[in-house]
Amino acid sequence: MSNWPGKFVIGLTGNIATGKSVVRRMFEHLGAYTLDADTLTHRAYAKGAPGYQDVIDEFGKWLVNKDGEIDRKKLGNLVLNDADAMKQLEAIVHPLVRQAAEILIKRASQPVVVIEAIKLLEGELRKVCDSIWVTTAPQEVQVERLMRKRGLNRNQALERIQMQSAQSAKVALANLVIVNTGSYDDLWKQVSEGWKKIVPVASNTLEDTVANKKFVPSSGEFTVKRGKPKHSSVIAELITRLSLGRRKATASDVMVDFGDKAFMLLEQNGRFVGLAGWQVENLVARTTDIFLEENVNVQKALETLIKEVENASRELQSEASLIFAVNELSTQEALWKQLGYEPRIPQTIDVPAWQDAAIESMSTGSALFFKQLRQDRVLHPI
Repeated sequence: MSNWPGKFVIGLTGNIATGKSVVRRMFEHLGAYTLDADTLTHRAYAKGAPGYQDVIDEFGKWLVNKDGEIDRKKLGNLVLNDADAMKQLEAIVHPLVRQAAEILIKRASQPVVVIEAIKLLEGELRKVCDSIWVTTAPQEVQVERLMRKRGLNRNQALERIQMQSAQSAKVALANLVIVNTGSYDDLWKQVSEGWKKIVPVASNTLEDTVANKKFVPSSGEFTVKRGKPKHSSVIAELITRLSLGRRKATASDVMVDFGDKAFMLLEQNGRFVGLAGWQVENLVARTTDIFLEENVNVQKALETLIKEVENASRELQSEASLIFAVNELSTQEALWKQLGYEPRIPQTIDVPAWQDAAIESMSTGSALFFKQLRQDRVLHPI
């Protein structure tokens, strides 16, 4: 068993573009607490984090960009071409990542924890895992994904793939192998079946807990239900209807979306009248989709919907909540203020991880509203 009583820890790894992060998100839909060790690594040497000065002292000030941040691209190019430099960097950040993981896992309320790390099998985190899951994918799927998501050409994609050890080396050490051929439906089936087979508390998921109320609502009262992949057709219809056709969604589109986000469904008088699409990544909650029926009470509807998004985000230990509002909702600053949010532009957010999330998710025509959810941040300066 793992180092944490009452916790079952799954280590999730695999080569580049094999779908590790999508599988990690699926674990969240099944009720696990998940963390991305690779993202924690980046956080460990962000400006103001405990590894920041150590990295500069080790490798030089030339790595620092005009904003005072360590340039990840420069650092990456350095360590990828120098094995000794990679070892020096790992000696700085790995203890910090392990410390952050300890904090997050100890305070997680979920009985199942998933740690995603590309070098899981080579490091200390492997020793704390009860089960090792490995994602694999045909090379053509890897190439296509790298070209589509990272803008690489075919030769660049192949070079990235060939820089890593053979997938068979990881598969040989796995308790369970997930083969990602590019079909979300097939991937979800494999993860769900593996969960039931390996996880000792698989029957005790969030299916009937998060945002699912055990009471009969009064007439006109709003309730919230957490959307699951099995609700993909309902969610697709809801998005299409509430956007007045401006955004046409199919069940297949929603299934793909489940690889990146979760959905909260707002119900009133037995019918769905609203929806929020959100995700927690790098301990930051981002709500990028909000749809409401035209005739609902906007204030009460948002208050109910956003409260449940925040509750679920806190369950995933989110430190901050970012809401990207569009159309009429983008202009209602007073309403957002009542919910504890303030209008921001990304550059005014002083925590690098939060600012990066804001910049990454900000779209043309959207307004950003910010709320801090936790004071006790991991990887805070020591």
